[in-house]
Amino acid sequence: MTRMILIDTCLRLLSVGQLLLIALVVARSSAPLRIRATTVLLLVCIASYLANVAPVLDLWQSPVWAPVQLASQAAPLLLWIFAHQILERPVDRRVVLISIAIILGCWANFLLATHWTRTYPMVADISYHLLAALLTLHAIWIAWRERGDDLIEKRRLFRAGFVILVGVQALCVIGAESWYGFANTEPRLLVVQSAGTLLTVMLLGAVLLSSNGELLFDADAAPPPRPALSPAEQVLNNKLDAAMAAHVYREPNLSIGALADRLDVPEHRLRALINQRLGYRNFSAFLNAHRIADARAWLGDPAKVDLPVLTLAMDLGYGSLAPFNRAFRDATGQTPTDYRRAAFAIPENP
Repeated sequence: MTRMILIDTCLRLLSVGQLLLIALVVARSSAPLRIRATTVLLLVCIASYLANVAPVLDLWQSPVWAPVQLASQAAPLLLWIFAHQILERPVDRRVVLISIAIILGCWANFLLATHWTRTYPMVADISYHLLAALLTLHAIWIAWRERGDDLIEKRRLFRAGFVILVGVQALCVIGAESWYGFANTEPRLLVVQSAGTLLTVMLLGAVLLSSNGELLFDADAAPPPRPALSPAEQVLNNKLDAAMAAHVYREPNLSIGALADRLDVPEHRLRALINQRLGYRNFSAFLNAHRIADARAWLGDPAKVDLPVLTLAMDLGYGSLAPFNRAFRDATGQTPTDYRRAAFAIPENP
């Protein structure tokens, strides 16, 4: 039993060291501050959890235990935020605020139970593990659901690899803690968990540090200059232009795989053309560029002035009004309704 605990501790400390090293490299990178900060915080939170549950370290008697415990409990929320940022999805602040309130409440109850009451309320334990499971499942879901939208091959692999792998491991940890309790996990299970974590961290380091510029990119930076199209790329681009002129982008749920089949070209060639030659990171951004151009024209068309915005959104290929509003506001800084109102506003007399 003691031997298993020592092995577990060694594996955890190796993972903690690598995580902190990766965090240092990411912190010194040229990625945008918000992505660097989220990535570093996530890595530190994971490292805190690994150290916090190591039986040999016995951190709960240490002065640093309270912040380490808080960082440990914040890991699922940081994974959720990281997944949204790396997938270029808007972060719902309401979810963040509710999650922070629950995490802080459970952390305060944990401190009281550890140092004074010796009894941890069941409702706090259930609330935290339910929140952690929901955040982790949602991070896995969006990574899997949108894996085909990314046009950067290495980042596609990183999405599926990191978010899903870390998420599955987090779910296993949440399940083990819910079943055994936070401090009563079986030593053999701890060794399996720490060994899997070490392998994940090693893969993370190899991928993240070798492709930092592509994975932790600046979405607002100007794209690099693109070379002229080769003859084969020009032929493919002509096919793509013809499909766009035929308004194929208005089809609901159009995927890049379906578009590649329609153009009768390999999907990887179409991905490379749209990303490396046309400058789009995501297929949805490519579609939105065409859809929003039509939306601007339709919203300023007197013949369509009575057409509801929802109808416009559906005709443009959006499944509902919310994604259309979000895409239009990102492109123009206005909602569709405000844009239409401004288009038909009567100028004031000087």
